[in-house]
Amino acid sequence: MMPSTAQKWMHRALDCAARGGQSGEVPVGAVLVDVDGRVLGEGYNQPIGCHDPSAHAEIMALRQAGMLCQNYRFPGSTLYVTLEPCTMCVGALIHARVAKVVFAVREPRAGSLVSACRLLEQGFYNHRFEIEEGVCAQESALMLRSFFRHRRSSAHAEMTKHLSPLVLGNQNKAD
Repeated sequence: MMPSTAQKWMHRALDCAARGGQSGEVPVGAVLVDVDGRVLGEGYNQPIGCHDPSAHAEIMALRQAGMLCQNYRFPGSTLYVTLEPCTMCVGALIHARVAKVVFAVREPRAGSLVSACRLLEQGFYNHRFEIEEGVCAQESALMLRSFFRHRRSSAHAEMTKHLSPLVLGNQNKAD
């Protein structure tokens, strides 16, 4: 069975997310595509590597698109992103005049389209975009869960490496 257009682009966003995960960033990827199916920009989370709190995947894709198009607006474009955008990214997508956002999985704590808050429903923005969710959700969720599971186990290993066997022994006896 042939993948849909949305699945095709989401797989590309997942490839971007994997690059971010390999560099120690939370694995979120984004691809911005114009109405003719051309990639305008793509990116992955890079706030740690770039020392930039705004270097989310969506922002990186918009920056790349801006340089390519020599513009800050992308009417008719669709952004494919592996995780529901946060407040900052939704604001940037509004200003960029993106026509549609397709995301894989919800972000229950900070998602600003359908989860934690629904910014587009507030009524005071001068632009709205279409939303589609759930494309390649299982792949994205698995990548995120694996990343955080590995991060937690690495942090636990690092913490216990510095504890003496005596302290560890006493901790186990207290349990």
